[in-house]
Amino acid sequence: MTMRDEQSTINNTHLKLMPQEDQQLTLTPSDYSLLTDLYQLTMAACYVGEGLENRRASFELFVRRLPNGFGYLIAMGLAQALDYLEKLQFSESHIEALQATGLFDQVPERFWSVLKSEGFSGDVWAVPEGTAVFTNEPLLRVEAPLWQAQLVETYILNTINYQTLIATRSARMRDVAGEDAKLLEFGTRRAFSPQGAIWAARAALAAGFDSTSNVVAALRLNQKPSGTMAHSLVMAIAAVSGSEDEAFNAFQRYFPTAPLLIDTYDIVAAAQRLAEQVKANQTNVAGVRLDSGDIADLSKQVNSLLPEAKIFASGDMDEWEIAKIKQAGGIIDGYGVGTRLVTGKPVNGVYKLVEMDGIPTMKQSSSKETYPGRKQVFRNCVDGKISKDRLAIISESPQANEQPLLQLMVQAGKRLNPPEPLADIKKRTAATVAMIPDAIRQLDDPQPLQVEISDELKQLTQQTEKRLEQEAADV
Repeated sequence: MTMRDEQSTINNTHLKLMPQEDQQLTLTPSDYSLLTDLYQLTMAACYVGEGLENRRASFELFVRRLPNGFGYLIAMGLAQALDYLEKLQFSESHIEALQATGLFDQVPERFWSVLKSEGFSGDVWAVPEGTAVFTNEPLLRVEAPLWQAQLVETYILNTINYQTLIATRSARMRDVAGEDAKLLEFGTRRAFSPQGAIWAARAALAAGFDSTSNVVAALRLNQKPSGTMAHSLVMAIAAVSGSEDEAFNAFQRYFPTAPLLIDTYDIVAAAQRLAEQVKANQTNVAGVRLDSGDIADLSKQVNSLLPEAKIFASGDMDEWEIAKIKQAGGIIDGYGVGTRLVTGKPVNGVYKLVEMDGIPTMKQSSSKETYPGRKQVFRNCVDGKISKDRLAIISESPQANEQPLLQLMVQAGKRLNPPEPLADIKKRTAATVAMIPDAIRQLDDPQPLQVEISDELKQLTQQTEKRLEQEAADV
């Protein structure tokens, strides 16, 4: 068989698996149950075959190591994880598509009835969105029948890992830019997918940004989208009229308060001409955007010519670039941030089994060890700053001045509270960042918080290690 024939066979097989209209890979909430890795389903089938599917299991999502250069993370994405759990349900068409693959021919027939039987029926504990977290601290715990707790791993990791990355970068940029600067999320064209772009916009807004250029994200979040103009408008109108100024005038006729992009040709020359028009009362310039060149130096020149105009900077902005511009004395009122916000270093959150039928369990692989048992994070603050976090087993009580971070969000499959307003999450993010000590917040060589492990958790870890060693020796 040639490579072309083999590819044709693969394509034809795919045609038989899904109806024609699904081949565009569009995704709707009804597809969420299938948005998983194959091994989640094969493991669930194995659990059914072994009679384990309804045993109570607890999985925790945490980060072993922070991304390089990060001193903390801002938890985000819980709202979408809970939405997913509410909609988790396998339909007849899902079952038929899975059966048509031929991959499940050897599984017991009861597997299909288990999948169709019910939606998510477990409990979820999590830290509220906008909370600062550190290494080994659970952002979320799922307690549910084993097959359910296993199956939901992929989607939950996807939304929480990505939105936590965006929220953390956004919080850092807000911290560097200061309270008064406008921060605009411009990352849709660079995000990894259309869905990722919407999540990125949400996470940025929840972590301190003022607005997003993503229209659908803004409207769904009851926000007003924001943006400026592109070089193509200047070039198109200038090509017809022969004048960059006519492009500015045309845009201002319809959007008089929107910033003008003035770096298509010569930033200073454009600013000088606009300044002359302002002086002659021929126009009013509410703002300008600088997208290239030495932003700090150019902003000073533009400000001297157009002192009343707001100056926005864009073009590969991130927290370090914002800090650099500020250190150079740049006069910037706002920053448009895209590529470096929605891409970059991943947050490598993991989702691990910590308890099975009330029995603590742990992973012992080198450099990938986990702590056993269901856990709580207790936070101690002194003079408004985080002084200590203590990772403890769930049965422990808080010590003096400690507050538990993980809260019960879902009980027996039912959400306990409606989704939080974005404004409330934004306030929490600002408050929690203000509580982080400077040594942890700093951009260069941050000193991550050393999370204390409680004596009880240390003892449980030692006991679990001994039990696992004994079980291995008895084999």
